[in-house]
Amino acid sequence: MTVTTAAAMQAAIDAYSGSGGLVITYAGTFDFSTIPDPCTQWQKAAGDIVEVKNKSDVTIQGANGSAANFGLAIKGGATNVIIRNMTIGLLPGSIDAIGIEGQSSKYPGYIWIDHNTLFSSLAECTGAGDLEFDGLVDNKAGAHHITYSYNYMHDHHKVGLIGSSDSDSSDRYITYHHNYYYNVGSRLPLQRGGYTHIYNNLYSGVTASGINVRMGGYSLIESNYFENAKNPVTSRDSSAIGYWELRNNNITKPADFTTYGITWTDADSSPSRNASDWTSTATFPVALTYSYTPDAPSCVKANLPKVAGAGTSLAKLSCS
Repeated sequence: MTVTTAAAMQAAIDAYSGSGGLVITYAGTFDFSTIPDPCTQWQKAAGDIVEVKNKSDVTIQGANGSAANFGLAIKGGATNVIIRNMTIGLLPGSIDAIGIEGQSSKYPGYIWIDHNTLFSSLAECTGAGDLEFDGLVDNKAGAHHITYSYNYMHDHHKVGLIGSSDSDSSDRYITYHHNYYYNVGSRLPLQRGGYTHIYNNLYSGVTASGINVRMGGYSLIESNYFENAKNPVTSRDSSAIGYWELRNNNITKPADFTTYGITWTDADSSPSRNASDWTSTATFPVALTYSYTPDAPSCVKANLPKVAGAGTSLAKLSCS
């Protein structure tokens, strides 16, 4: 089924029985150059959000050349949901580009967010602080078993959180691999509790903080490439710190910080910890349930921008 508007996409989801399979191809377009002032766009009332709620086996895929100025939300008991090849940017009001959230004691899970291009602006708007736009890829309230892969996320203040508050810190499992973060502020991700495997991502231009592991969470941070990044691995701004295992990233020791433009600042709150000694603070305590072969960080730096995001025919990184 092909649709060209948010309303038509929502109607197709609403008409779907809820299981058995629904594939929606979005072929609508949007001209982002018609938004000359990001601050005016942010100040608008919240825009459209298409919801997949309490339904399963749903794929939303963008046609090449498509673009959207509405958000996507996966809610409640939705499972086996795929979103890929979508371009979503400069959303009106404070809404997530792709938000995943439990509701009414139901928890979305087994979700794949793949090859999307998501962005807003780093403009500083009067009265907004750094909250001009909401998250690009937020998940909270028990959302679990999520994979974010080959997304291009750029020009945005607070990219993605796991858990809406310090009390939202359940044992969820989330993987981030082959994502390209460019010219972003923080939350790459902000992790409260749970377990993340973060590998083969490219972090290029981070202005506040990167991977922020909090509330007893654990992260395996493996074979990533960090450059021109402030506080790329840290634990700050919560009532309890989290823990990380650093494995085979382009940075291997503090002497590499100058080479790659890595800088550190102290947190404004306590407790906190930076990876400024670039050592692991714990061994990742759970077994991974999938097989994978990490690519070399140097290949991630050289080639990931060519294959991440929408419009790449879902290409994957080749390092042979």
